[in-house]
This record gives sequence, C-alpha cells and structure tokens, in this order.
Amino acid sequence: MPSEFHRSFQREVEDGLRGLEARDQRRSLADIRGVNLCSNDYLGLAESDTLRAAVVDAVREAPRVGGTGSRLLSGNTRAWEQVEHEFAEFAGTESALYFGSGYAANVGLLTAVLRKSDVIFSDQLNHASLIDGLRLSGARKVIFPHLDLNALEAGLRTQAKADWPGRRFVVTESVFSMDGDVAPLPEISALCERFGAGLIVDEAHATGVHGPSGRGMALAAGLTGGLVGVTHTCGKALASAGAFVCGSAALREHLINHARTFIFSTAMPPYLSGQIRAALRLAQGMDAERAALLAGSRRLAARLQAQGYDTANSSTQIVPVVIGGNGEALAAAEYLGAEGFAVRAIRPPTVEDGRARLRLSVTCAIASADLERLENCLTTWRSQRLAAAAAGCS
Repeated sequence: MPSEFHRSFQREVEDGLRGLEARDQRRSLADIRGVNLCSNDYLGLAESDTLRAAVVDAVREAPRVGGTGSRLLSGNTRAWEQVEHEFAEFAGTESALYFGSGYAANVGLLTAVLRKSDVIFSDQLNHASLIDGLRLSGARKVIFPHLDLNALEAGLRTQAKADWPGRRFVVTESVFSMDGDVAPLPEISALCERFGAGLIVDEAHATGVHGPSGRGMALAAGLTGGLVGVTHTCGKALASAGAFVCGSAALREHLINHARTFIFSTAMPPYLSGQIRAALRLAQGMDAERAALLAGSRRLAARLQAQGYDTANSSTQIVPVVIGGNGEALAAAEYLGAEGFAVRAIRPPTVEDGRARLRLSVTCAIASADLERLENCLTTWRSQRLAAAAAGCS
C-alpha cells in the first residue's frame, strides 16, 4: 500500500500538472507526422544513405559496441582521440574534447573554467545549458539584454572599475536557438579585448551550417585563436550525437581533469566516433546545400514578415513565428498539423511570457513547394483568427 507521503507526493505532482495545463504550458511527447519543421537535422544527413553505410561500417570495425566506462577508466579509444584531433582542425582550434551531449559540454566547460570569484556576462537568451552551467559554477552572473552591446559595454566598464578580485568572461550563442538571429561576434570580441575579458561561444546551431565549409561563425570571424572555448554540437546538422569543446591543448587537459560531466560520464560507444567523422566529412562538402538552405530560410522569413508576422530578426535556418499567447500558439500549431505540417508551439519558460511562438526549423529535406504551402497556410490561419476576433467584437 502507498504510504501517506507517497499519496501526498502524487497529489502535489498531479496538481502541478493540472496547473501547467490551465496555463497552456503542459508539454507532451508525440510522433512526428507530416513535413517536419521541428528537426535540427539542417543538412538532411540523418536520412543519408551514405552516412547510414558509414555507421554500419563503424559498428562492424569497432572493438566493442558499448562505452564500458568513463574515458578515464575503460572507455577511451584511439578512435575518440583521432576524431577529436580532426574536429579541432575543423573548428580552427588547437585541440578538442568530446562530451556525450551539448548540455554536458556547456555545463562541463563553464563549471570547470569559472571560479566563484569570477564575473560572467551572459546574453539574456542563452540556452538553458549555459544558464545551468553558470548557476552551478557559483560565479557571479550578469545577464545583459539580448544582443545589447551598449549594455554589455557598460557592464564590462563598471566591472573593470570595481574592486573585484576575479576574472571577467562573456558567454553567448552564435546562432540563437529560439530567435534564429546572430550574435555580432567581432564586436563582442573587441569589447572583451578592450576590458580584459574572456569569450566563450556556443556554436550549436551554426555547426555545419554557417561559416566556411560549415565550420562556424567564430572561425568565419577569425576569432577561434582568441576564445576561451567554443562548443560545437554533433546532434544537429551533423546527424550524430554529443559535442566538442574546442580550444587550446591546455584547456583540453584542464577539462579532462576538472569537467565533472566528462569525468563522471560513461564514454559513448566507440563506433559513434566513426559516425561523427563521416558526417563531418560529408558536411564540409555541402556548400551548395548550405547556400540553398539559408536562401530558402531568409525568403520564408521575409514573406512571413510581409504578412505582418514577427520573425524576431531571424537571418538563419531557424524562423520563429511569434504568436504571443500560449493558447494562440497551440491553436496555430494544431491548424498546421491538420494541414500536414509537424510544428510545435514553443511556450514559457522556454521563451518569455507573451512571446509564445512556432519555431520553424528549415532543413535541406524540406522542398521549396512545401515552404510556399506553409506560407499560404499561415496566411489562411491568420485571416481566420482575425475574422473570428472581429466577429466576437461585433
């Protein structure tokens, strides 16, 4: 029989879920059906027969199919060290270290590098993995308004004048995951140089898509040699899993010795290194696909803006359609689902209150005709909602 504690606990959980439902914030799992606009498989490699064959070969050639232990115990192989070396060359850095997920990479990097006496300036819209890494580090955090360089400069100047014993850092994404806009990395780097701060960049949504041969925006700006660290994920455009923290050889050794998400995690199976290597090589040769992807995404954003939709200054393959209220965003997603599009409503706390949205993730697997039909469907939905609102007021 359940104890009184267990019954009370269950009631609390169920009440909390009902509260989420009342606010249109309860999430659920569902299969993807229709034209997939939820996927981060930007280059379409997750369905590549060439990559599939490379995975089969990697499994066949691997010494084992399990990680068996952490990299510091039994999980290290020459294959992981080789792909780390190859990825460092791709990222334009001296070295790289692989983590089992982008979340683990960001949390591991920030908690290993930051001290409690440090101050770190973080963009307001940084990803949850960066936010959690900052919290766990114990460093003093200063959140500056999204892409507001004036606020960042003022904060750095104030901190430079203060009698504070620690170091200063700035952390930002290069492509923001919910707004699809881009950080001005050269300008941020110049501010860091001016005020003696270190810069950390998360390239998760740029890897494979932006920069020369998809090598990221930091490399495109010529900044990789001056960064504290840069994170590149493999589970998006590279259709694999995990992430690399790239930087100096000293940083790699520091993370091996201090990053708890690396030290205390079982290694990924060694065959995955073969999948990552094959995906990396395929992605670097997809310049035409990258150009078409970005052109189509920007065309979609421009046409939606012309309809009056707020696309949050997107200039990348991520095109948000900011609806506003949670219920309205859910209604829009449901309408598009009935029209054959797989779209999710993104609601608080993932985004700010009143900024619920559809996050349209454009990939190479989506035909231009489907994007045009999507535009037409959103036009129709908007017209229907405006008509319904007008009827309700009459």
